[in-house]
Amino acid sequence: MKNIYRWLLGGALLLPLLTQGVAARAAEPLAAAAVAAESAKANAFFDQVFDEAVARSPMMMGALGIKKDMDQWDDISEARALEDFALTVQHFAELKQQINFALLDDQAKVSYRMFVKDAERSIEGWKWRHYNYPLNQMSGLHSEAAAFLINYHPITTVAEAQAYIARLRGLARLFDQLIAGVELRAAKHMLPPRFVIESIKEVISGQPFAQTEKSSALWEDFSTKVGALPSIDAATRASLLAEARAALLEAVGPAYEKLIKVLVAQQQIATDDDGVWKFPEGLDYYAFALRGSTTTPLTAAEIHQLGLSEVARIHQDMAAIMQQVGFKGDRQAFFKFIKEDPQFYYPTTPAGKAAYLKRAHQIIEAMRARLDEFFITKPQAPLVVKPVEPFREQGSAGAFYEQPSADGTRPGAYYVNTIDMRGVPIFEMETLAHHEAIPGHHMQIAIAQELKNMPKFRMYGGNTAYAEGWALYAEYFPKEFGYYQDPYQDFGRLYDELLRAVRLVVDTGLHAKKWTRAQVMEYFRQNTPNPERDIFTETNRYIVWPSQATAYKIGMLKILELRALAKKQLGAAFDLREYHDLVLKNGSVPLDLLEENVRAWIAQKKS
Repeated sequence: MKNIYRWLLGGALLLPLLTQGVAARAAEPLAAAAVAAESAKANAFFDQVFDEAVARSPMMMGALGIKKDMDQWDDISEARALEDFALTVQHFAELKQQINFALLDDQAKVSYRMFVKDAERSIEGWKWRHYNYPLNQMSGLHSEAAAFLINYHPITTVAEAQAYIARLRGLARLFDQLIAGVELRAAKHMLPPRFVIESIKEVISGQPFAQTEKSSALWEDFSTKVGALPSIDAATRASLLAEARAALLEAVGPAYEKLIKVLVAQQQIATDDDGVWKFPEGLDYYAFALRGSTTTPLTAAEIHQLGLSEVARIHQDMAAIMQQVGFKGDRQAFFKFIKEDPQFYYPTTPAGKAAYLKRAHQIIEAMRARLDEFFITKPQAPLVVKPVEPFREQGSAGAFYEQPSADGTRPGAYYVNTIDMRGVPIFEMETLAHHEAIPGHHMQIAIAQELKNMPKFRMYGGNTAYAEGWALYAEYFPKEFGYYQDPYQDFGRLYDELLRAVRLVVDTGLHAKKWTRAQVMEYFRQNTPNPERDIFTETNRYIVWPSQATAYKIGMLKILELRALAKKQLGAAFDLREYHDLVLKNGSVPLDLLEENVRAWIAQKKS
């Protein structure tokens, strides 16, 4: 394995020399036919690699709406990880051998460079592959497996119902692989945090695991889907239900109990040091993680300082709103008022939850009605607003988005966590809807999936800095066009932007400056109006997901910086709709490539 790794790195080091050479030749006149042929060849290669990856992942096939291997789970073993790594090596070498960069058109060159960046990061990241928490309150197969079955496994035939049952039974093998990965990390002193277990227990609460009126999420899902099957006799339906019940009791329940037992044992020896600095070479790993999350060379110290300055600026903007609404008192008093006054919250009742979802839909439709003012390209995929399922309420964020299926049969979904309506205040409704739905994630992701003549890895892949940067920008720019007329909704916009600025401070504080959990939470209390529950969950998020939270603000600032540059350079020729089209119609690109695209667009417009 060491020899392979060294060979890979050698290939990576040769790449700059390769690209320098072909760049020099690129200036030579090239026949349009040769460019078209080489670009088509490159795009075919990229799609071949993507299709191979999909074919090796039954779960990715399910997410894309491909009905194949519906009785299987992904292989998450160390052996498969090594196989996947070897394929990355192979594909990287094939790209250099088979594709002439100089003969590619502009879009194919972007795809080439993105593929290279992804491959190089995978190669560099092999060293750090165990520096993560495969089980945590934010993600992990303990919750994702159930969510996958509920959201991505349709039952339109008896065969699909039987495949669902096979997957229930297959959870035992999947969780054995998961446990092996957890134990491997424990042997390297990389233990999961103490607060993960409760989210695991939720999946196996209710029938048939316990004698209660409440059904477990999986039992309810299977029963509902089978109950809606047309044209099957009562005996077949009863047989399917009996088989599913047996699979839940004989395979799913024991698999979760086994996982819980392992975690309980590990948590007896876990430490209270929460930052990744505690791992061997932990600071080096964090630097690697930051480069991946932000797609920039910014250091932890630079990001920390940027966060401090942004927090100070947003506090000033909040002070202006306090003055606008005539509030008497300091910032902390205003934060207390916002957190405690009942006018800012729907009640945590069925009626209150329904009212929130209805209002969220109205906000989305109001923005949809004005999209032509801001965008040339709009998504074709539909969008629904729905509550987070009960089994993943406990650890989920207040709101999030799930992409539509590639075949158009499943809409994009804006999820709202209604477990406690104080977690989704009324003053945040506009900014959350703009972030997660329109013009945020749904615009960005659905448009990317609907692009024509684009390699699939660009249609369905992405990076956090671009995706979350766009979503945070989507919260902001409506302000320039008359949205957030209610000062409290405008405060909600600043409230969410402040959170993203604070993340720059506390994520780097936690993982690079050795801040404790207590220090992180106290910084939150002093600088944000976030309720205690949010502070707790946010802190837990940064512990298990180092660097990810820094991407939002870094991405937004880059999109705003490039927009300002384009406005300055183009003057009256600047068109916001064209700028948005440029940002969205290239898919999710690293920020350095986004900047190159914008600068090239500016030059073209000026010529």
